[in-house]
Amino acid sequence: MSEKLLLDVDPGIDDALAILMALGNDDVDVVGLTTVMGNTTVENTTRNALALLEFVDRTDVPVARGAGRPFADELVMAEYVHGPGGVPETVREALPEPSTDPVDRHAVDFILDQADEHGDELTIAAVGPQTNLALALAKDPSLPDRIGGIYQMGGALKTTGNVTPQASFNFYVDAAAAARVVQDGWPTVVGLDVTEPAYLPPAAQERFRGHGAYGDVVADILEYKAQGPDGTVAEGGSITSDAVVLAGILGDPITYEEAYVEIDTTGGPSNGATVYDEHGVYEKPPNCTVALDVDVERCRELILSNLETLLPGEL
Repeated sequence: MSEKLLLDVDPGIDDALAILMALGNDDVDVVGLTTVMGNTTVENTTRNALALLEFVDRTDVPVARGAGRPFADELVMAEYVHGPGGVPETVREALPEPSTDPVDRHAVDFILDQADEHGDELTIAAVGPQTNLALALAKDPSLPDRIGGIYQMGGALKTTGNVTPQASFNFYVDAAAAARVVQDGWPTVVGLDVTEPAYLPPAAQERFRGHGAYGDVVADILEYKAQGPDGTVAEGGSITSDAVVLAGILGDPITYEEAYVEIDTTGGPSNGATVYDEHGVYEKPPNCTVALDVDVERCRELILSNLETLLPGEL
């Protein structure tokens, strides 16, 4: 039986890669996408999700629109990384105008509906700001006990942040939501400690370039990422953090351990920082599972091979 996967996303170009990876893997059944603000507005993330599904002829996958603003913080977006409206112009031009609409159900209720329907077969991958998931936990605190697991893309345990010196973007955008999910959701936290080392080198683009419209879109995403601010960190490669989370769900390239973690919600310079109690100083029991190390080559191949299944001739 296929694993049921719900993706909570803010597409965003690495979100797009994560969605495509999941759609290309026969071992998972994507039961829906829920959208949230983050890389761009929720209006844009919802449109981008619908357009991407249209592009790969998967309009059967429902999309539920979610939160348009954080709990308390002012909305911070990352169009400077992902492009105006959340995707580069070349990708926007390639994607069709959506012929479908979001379902008539808020993302929070859609998440809880899927938990009711699929129970412990359901895995949730929250690869944007954590607002939808935090609202779902507030509405139904039993959610983590009823499903198979929650994966968060966010955090910087022993490395630096990517939006402030200490915070990762997803946790910084809505620190209160990230804190709620960490405290109450027993998530698997996949942060920059593993996503940045597993960047895709420039040669990855050539596995897709010239292989139809789909291949060119994937190559354009990787090229755009490599040219942005992340490209310097990745030695000219593409940091695709959300895709690394999916690789950890679809395969076993990541090493994890249980740990106690808090998210800073003070609103100051460390807002959204991940406080990782590596040495048990707080003497508190673990509240989540954290990603500590990654087999870089295995992770890269999992990402690329799952993306390749949707190339022309495979659709």
